[in-house]
Amino acid sequence: MSANIRKIIVQVDETRVEMGKPIDPPTRRALAMAVIANPYAGSYSENLDELIAIGEELGGLLGDKCVKALGIAPAQAQSYGKAAIVGESGELEHAAAILHPKLGAPLRVAVEKGAALVPSAKKRGGMGTAIDVPLGHKDAAFVRSHFDAMEARVSDAPRANEIVVAVVVTDSGRPLPRIGGLQVHEIKGQDGLR
Repeated sequence: MSANIRKIIVQVDETRVEMGKPIDPPTRRALAMAVIANPYAGSYSENLDELIAIGEELGGLLGDKCVKALGIAPAQAQSYGKAAIVGESGELEHAAAILHPKLGAPLRVAVEKGAALVPSAKKRGGMGTAIDVPLGHKDAAFVRSHFDAMEARVSDAPRANEIVVAVVVTDSGRPLPRIGGLQVHEIKGQDGLR
C-alpha cells in the first residue's frame, strides 16, 4: 500500500546567534512533513496494516528529505525524532500505527545507523494544529546536548480524514549546550543508550 500524499513540506531551521553569542557552525534542524489520507478515517478497524506499511514508506521518504535539506551525508546526521497529528475522524492508534512498528527502520537507513530509539509524539487535532517533534541523539539516548524539539505545523492540515506525519533530523545538538552528561565524542553507540 502506498501513501496517498496530498502535500510534502520541508524546512530547515538554522541558529546562528544565541544569547548574543555566535554559533559557528550554526546548529541546524530539518523538518519534513507529509499530509496523507487516513484510510481508516471514520470507522474502526481491528487491523491497521495499511498505516503500518505507510509508516515504513514515510520513514525513508521523510528521512531522506531531511538529510538532503541539510546537505549532509547520512552519517553526519546527529539526532532525530518523529510525530503525527491525526484529524478528527481518526484515532490516536492511527498515529501509533504509522510511527511505531516500521517507520524507524527506514529512517535509520536514511541517517546511517541510529542505535537509539526514535523519540515520538502524537495527538489529534484540526487544521493548523502544532506538535513538538521530540529529538534525541540517533546513537546514544543519554547525550543531553541533543535533547530538543522542533515545532511542526501545516496551516491547512490535518483535515478530518488526514494525518500529518513529521520527521526531524539534525546535524548538531542545541546551541551552546552546557549541562554536562555524555558528550558526543564519548559515544560508544552499541546499546542505543551510551
